Amino acid sequence: MRLDKYLKVSRLVKRRTLAKELCDSGRVEVNGRVAKAGTEIRLGDQLRVRYGSRIMRVVVEKIAEQARKDHASEMYRVLGEERVTGASDKAYDDEDDLED
Repeated sequence: MRLDKYLKVSRLVKRRTLAKELCDSGRVEVNGRVAKAGTEIRLGDQLRVRYGSRIMRVVVEKIAEQARKDHASEMYRVLGEERVTGASDKAYDDEDDLED
């Protein structure tokens, strides 16, 4: 599955267009490498997503074409979350737009 679609289906990002923008701006890494929106995601891949001043690290647990809102969080396991001070980017810092 494409990275941008995975981010949307798993609800790590609310909209696919925003997921694509995050990927294309170098804010998403897969297994330690900056990844584009079309990067194929596999089980066990580790993702690092930077939303403005927040960084979230997850591991892919499940891949599904569709997921209900209450089951979307089963698609990944959170490895860690951190805040980066002084690294705010207003274009991506509105957390209401990034996740449910």
